[in-house]
Amino acid sequence: MSRMPLRFIMLAGTTLSTPFFATGALGQEEDILLLDEIRIEAADAQALLGNDTITEDEIESRNPSSTKDVFAGESAVTAGGGAAISQKVFVNGIEESLLSVTIDGARQNKSAFHHTGNVLLDPELLKSVEISKGLAPADAGPGALAGSIAYETKDASDLLEDGDNFGGRAQLGTSSNGTDLESSLTLFGRQGGFEYLLSGTRRSGGDYEDGDGNPVLGTQADLTDYVGKLAYESQSGHRFEFAASQTEDNGLRAAQAGPGGILFIRPDFAGITSGPSVLAEGLSRRTSYTLTYSNTQPQGIWDPVLQLSHNEQEIDAIGIYGTNKSFSGTFKNKFSIAGGSVTAGLDFFNETAEGQGRGPGPFASSGREELESVGLFAQARQDIGERVSVSYGARYDKQEFTGAEGSNFSDGGFSANGSVDVILSDNWTLNAGLASSWGGYELGEAALVNFGTAWDYSGFTTSRANAGRIGVRFDNGTWKASAALFRTDVNDIAAVLPTNGARGATADLKSQGIDASLEYDWAAGFARMNWTYADVELNGAAVGSTAYYLGRPMGHVIALEGGFAIDEQWSVGGTAQIALKNSDTATELPGYEVVNVYAAYAPRNLGNLEIRLDVRNLFDETYASRSSDGIDSSRVIALNEPGRTIGLTARLKF
Repeated sequence: MSRMPLRFIMLAGTTLSTPFFATGALGQEEDILLLDEIRIEAADAQALLGNDTITEDEIESRNPSSTKDVFAGESAVTAGGGAAISQKVFVNGIEESLLSVTIDGARQNKSAFHHTGNVLLDPELLKSVEISKGLAPADAGPGALAGSIAYETKDASDLLEDGDNFGGRAQLGTSSNGTDLESSLTLFGRQGGFEYLLSGTRRSGGDYEDGDGNPVLGTQADLTDYVGKLAYESQSGHRFEFAASQTEDNGLRAAQAGPGGILFIRPDFAGITSGPSVLAEGLSRRTSYTLTYSNTQPQGIWDPVLQLSHNEQEIDAIGIYGTNKSFSGTFKNKFSIAGGSVTAGLDFFNETAEGQGRGPGPFASSGREELESVGLFAQARQDIGERVSVSYGARYDKQEFTGAEGSNFSDGGFSANGSVDVILSDNWTLNAGLASSWGGYELGEAALVNFGTAWDYSGFTTSRANAGRIGVRFDNGTWKASAALFRTDVNDIAAVLPTNGARGATADLKSQGIDASLEYDWAAGFARMNWTYADVELNGAAVGSTAYYLGRPMGHVIALEGGFAIDEQWSVGGTAQIALKNSDTATELPGYEVVNVYAAYAPRNLGNLEIRLDVRNLFDETYASRSSDGIDSSRVIALNEPGRTIGLTARLKF
């Protein structure tokens, strides 16, 4: 079991006590408190510390129809894997299952099956994405070993025009490769203190073709998404929100025979070399319910957020079935201190992983694991003088774990983080940060609990991560440039997908390298280049492309993005991803270059209509994404990404 140095424990105790000594009399009524932005929380400072935000404007310009499209233009964050059911996200080469992932603050669990993605997501209502690459703050939630990903979706208030009480958006699209029809309808409104939003999305089509014109079996679009939101806000700012959503992918997927002679869908592969593939209907379904209380007019020290969430992820992979369930909550308050604020509170979760095999003998077994966690946290963010800004925090988590055979484990640990932003001159700034995060126990893969053999928990333990980052940035208003060195070590990761049932087997993962960015802005547009080199190692050797729930061999990835508003009616832009050849792995990974461009037209006399033309993979490159599964395995036929795809989309606001 990994231990935490004494200096971090001392820092944790000091930080947790800060709000109680710095806020003044608790009973005193004060005017509504409006704080200026703390400098270290500014977008440029956070980006250098590895905490990027993909904004609403960037999401709209990328026009995403899948999780992978959301991260176009990013070099440190990659995704791949064909259909929505199989797409996984990696941050500096580390899989998202080792990060804290939330949607509108609600905790998300990992996948129930390693051949499918971790969080099934429809980006239709996506407002922003905040990514922390290694240095997650204490209030990002438990389990933020390698950082965090926070998705935020739109509410009715984000979509209504000033003075309107009702509105809607309709979208209709098609493409030449894979998606035959993409449609969505969103209705929203407000009356008195009430707000509501109803949205539905449907994507359907056939298998896409790669750059060589070969159909890629089992990649058809078949996604349905429903979202409902209801909110009430009193005149004094007390706001209650309830959200419910269900996202489902149940298309025909490539399946092959596996253990016990039963079929398994493997939508992350084009096939396997040991036998043929057939099409079978798989299922990935995510269902979420969230209740949130906040105060939009905080009085004095009272600026609370209370949230309860239920999240369920189901996978039906033909030969096996698995379900991850999570009930979680957060109770936090933002306190004002000199030069900034402290966010402190409590969070908890109860999660289960349960599965069943559908084969003969030991391949018909089933099992269930359970994990309970309670955490206390505090995170301070403040300016210290005119040139120095800091963020520092700590949390303590206590967990109880129950294994599939009834064994019980209990442990707790401290986490701490600190970062600093120092103005060196009018144009130059230095940023640095350190974090040590206790990860706790890991639930195993739900669909394979006890599959083939009973799981053994000998040596089962908790994990810890240590991360650091230091960099500089330049900004003269027109040109922006930054570069940072990073390293993240995650140790004692319990086997989520155990060999011969050995859940107590552990692994050590390391990602280190450099993040750099160069951007030029002018009145009507921007051009940006991001470059990331991530050297990812597992147990001291280059990580492979089937290190499920751990990482992938990234190497050098370059991302380009630009946009230009020609006039008030026409805009153009695009993204590109360039992956250089990676010779660090046992099997050399080839490089590739993919370019996407678009043109959008909003007729002046029809101000609520936009027509957009996208050309993805402009040069018809044949390639498998650097983050795809099995690309260096002799047993796997790698899944190629779509070839040139021409898409046409019409959007109407009313």
